[in-house]
Amino acid sequence: MHLPDGFLDTRTALLSTGVAVAGVSIALRQVRLTMQPRRVPMLGLAAAFVFAAQMLNFPVAGGTSGHLVGGVLTAVLLGPSAAVIVLACVLIVQCLMFADGGLFALGANMFNMGVVSICAGYAAFDVAKRMTRSEAMWATVFAAGFGGWFGTVAASITCAGMLALSGMAPWGLAFPAMANIHMVIGIGEGLITGLVTYAVLRSRPELVGGAQGSRAHRWFAFAGYSLLISIGLAMFVAPFASPWPDGLEYVAHKLGFESRAGEAVLVSPLPDYQLPGIGSAAAATAVAGLIGTVVVFCAAWGLAKWLVPVIGASKKNASTGN
Repeated sequence: MHLPDGFLDTRTALLSTGVAVAGVSIALRQVRLTMQPRRVPMLGLAAAFVFAAQMLNFPVAGGTSGHLVGGVLTAVLLGPSAAVIVLACVLIVQCLMFADGGLFALGANMFNMGVVSICAGYAAFDVAKRMTRSEAMWATVFAAGFGGWFGTVAASITCAGMLALSGMAPWGLAFPAMANIHMVIGIGEGLITGLVTYAVLRSRPELVGGAQGSRAHRWFAFAGYSLLISIGLAMFVAPFASPWPDGLEYVAHKLGFESRAGEAVLVSPLPDYQLPGIGSAAAATAVAGLIGTVVVFCAAWGLAKWLVPVIGASKKNASTGN
């Protein structure tokens, strides 16, 4: 669902960028005020996993592919504000390093996948969890899966609205085309979200929803294994991802505006997830995926570490009466 440059007019791009910046600003403030220092590595780990997972396009019906967005999964584990920051880091690195999503469309992509998907999906997760009226594991897993599906569909609808406002396709065509294909892609999102939530609940239930009480050595052991899994996905699985067009590319082709995609305005060092100079396409993707996973991990972790000391200083000043 990464919009390239050329699909949005200037008005829509600027409007969506302004809303996205507002959403990320609110998220930064919330994380700054509420995040616990020991949870700092989790933002880096979540960003690394989401980046690697987004490289793994899975095939769906009609010769189309989809990939995990990961915003709702991150929100279930870390909270929606932290999830917005994680997706912002992932989308910025994808745009600047890999030309995945246009530079002028970056704000729109952040709004769709990093704000709408997370907020709508997490709200659906919360509603579904309350409706089950159960604290059992199955209730959380079901709610997480439903939230993942709903968030994907919601983001596709706002994307359709942007395309319609920009004159790419009438709303009456863009809305059903985007919503219908992403209802199918969202099933994959929901299944992956539910399965990962189930795995975390079985191994580290204290990580879900920001619960308290994990021991430090277990926490960092889990962090280490999670980072290795993310690197493994990027290096050894991503090169074999489905080459079929994703949902947005499918709709652009179907509605006849795919040729409107413009040339990248920024020269990216690893375009299309390929490292120049390596003859094997699979090896080039693996190395590029490794580099991207490490960069995203460092970016999200570094941002979180910058935010957390502010919390500590504020609490120290409050306790001393300054």
